[in-house]
Amino acid sequence: MTPEEKLALPYRKCVGVMLLNKDNKVWIGHRMQIKDDAEGKGKWWQMPQGGIDAGEDAVTAAFRELKEETGATSASLIEEADGWFYYDLPEEMIGVAWKGRYRGQKQRWLALRFTGDDSEIDISGIGHAAEFDKWRWADMDELAELIVDFKHDLYVKVVEAFRHLR
Repeated sequence: MTPEEKLALPYRKCVGVMLLNKDNKVWIGHRMQIKDDAEGKGKWWQMPQGGIDAGEDAVTAAFRELKEETGATSASLIEEADGWFYYDLPEEMIGVAWKGRYRGQKQRWLALRFTGDDSEIDISGIGHAAEFDKWRWADMDELAELIVDFKHDLYVKVVEAFRHLR
């Protein structure tokens, strides 16, 4: 694929969730090492995220992704950040990840309040293969340093959008 063809690829529409507990700590999952993972080799920490399905709005997608990736259903919407957040895949992954259809993702980010008990968390994969091998609550200021390098700037922007919630 030529550089021009890579630049012509669209961004995949996705949603991201900053799930905050009662202490304003953020839920993060530790990515498994998954063969042929669309976003590269695992072993980093990230917040729940995933594609927006046809006919879904961002809020519906956020609650679906939250349940699929964390098992949590006890959550309420705090707010949705303004606009789309973008990231590009590393050069070697463009034209390969997501069957070569996208150059990166454009994401809507929502902050949700976790109203359940930690025992509700189930990272075994609900409706799809598990993505995480462990999870924890983190300080908002840790997030950008725990994510894979090519999403670092995106996480900085997401934290800035929701910093007032801590």
